[in-house]
Amino acid sequence: MDLYVALLLQIVYGVANLVLISLGLAIIFGMMRVINLAHGEFLMLGGYTVVISTNAGVNIWLAMLILAPLVVGVVGIIVERVMIRFLYGRMVDTLLATWGLSLVLIGLITTIFGAQTATTISPPIGAIKIGEFSSSGYELFLIGVTIVLSIAAWLVLRHTKLGLLARGTMQGAEIASALGVSTKQIYAVTFGIGAAVSGLAGGLLAPVTGVLPTIGATYIAKSFITVISGGQAILAGTLSASGLLGSVNSILSYITGPTVGEVGLLVVAIVLLRLMPQGITSKLFRKSL
Repeated sequence: MDLYVALLLQIVYGVANLVLISLGLAIIFGMMRVINLAHGEFLMLGGYTVVISTNAGVNIWLAMLILAPLVVGVVGIIVERVMIRFLYGRMVDTLLATWGLSLVLIGLITTIFGAQTATTISPPIGAIKIGEFSSSGYELFLIGVTIVLSIAAWLVLRHTKLGLLARGTMQGAEIASALGVSTKQIYAVTFGIGAAVSGLAGGLLAPVTGVLPTIGATYIAKSFITVISGGQAILAGTLSASGLLGSVNSILSYITGPTVGEVGLLVVAIVLLRLMPQGITSKLFRKSL
């Protein structure tokens, strides 16, 4: 029985991990149709913010939960103002621009900190016993944060003026502008929120994965696979795709090893998109956020 509980926790953590690294991309791509290839680097910047802050004596919880999303959110707003706002509706140009941005961020961080792993922090919560087995208490904390973050995103999009204006602007920018909505401001805030969520995820994962300039490459593929597999619904798509892909990855990783788990995730995503080219929410959860 203890084995099944420990395995279930690993599966839930695998799902939560995918939700955590994909939610920021889902907000930017799902709502704004901006292909942000610098998403992995936003996660990386969140990790570096935590490492630098804790090395400077800042409390690790403050660094992860406040500073990381704040710093990366500000970076996101600057990027939107300087570059992205001139490229709306030009998907290929946006793809190339954000790819260039990712290369710039990687080069800048490598120049400043070097190419080696920079993390010197440990998970702030130790292991917990489950009968004869043990599980990471910090992974349980990340599961809880993911649940809270998902609920918060749903509440903001569904029940706040900002969420209403954001959804209205993304569905019909000209109509929203005619009604007096500052669409430029909505675009900037939405992109900044997506970047901040990515920074939060990168900061929270820093004690688990470590941080180095190229770590974004390990995030970006999984994030895009999850978001595209989920379909147009931002939250329902991300959660459903993460549930499927994360479960397959965790189970196969437990049985055979992490490499086969990654391959299994990719194979399931390919089959899923073959059966549902528009993603899971093209046939399920159609009216969900």
